[in-house]
Amino acid sequence: QVQLVESGGGSVQAGGSLRLSCAASGDTMCISTMGWYRQAPGKERELVATITNGGSTYYADSVKGRFTISRDNANYTMYLQMNRLKPEDTAVYNCNADPPPYCLGYLEVWGQGTLVTVSS
Repeated sequence: QVQLVESGGGSVQAGGSLRLSCAASGDTMCISTMGWYRQAPGKERELVATITNGGSTYYADSVKGRFTISRDNANYTMYLQMNRLKPEDTAVYNCNADPPPYCLGYLEVWGQGTLVTVSS
């Protein structure tokens, strides 16, 4: 089993910054690619960024150049540094972890979410 816990959300003014954390515990060997998703009120969940064990990253166009995803494999923690925040970034942010092929039968894991509110 793998458990994910997000933290670092809050309320900021447009142009401000926040750093989200996603701490993994349990069977951390069964974690491969990790990612951040977000869901704004009344909207579908969307992918924000992903990062592999080797550090390869992907960003949605809406956050490219403003957000940076990283991970500390020694501490089993993933981060999302969010700069120049916009009101459109307001959402509940969830972290996600996919299992590697070695972990047969394991499903993707989600954290409970942390709220980010950006005011104008």
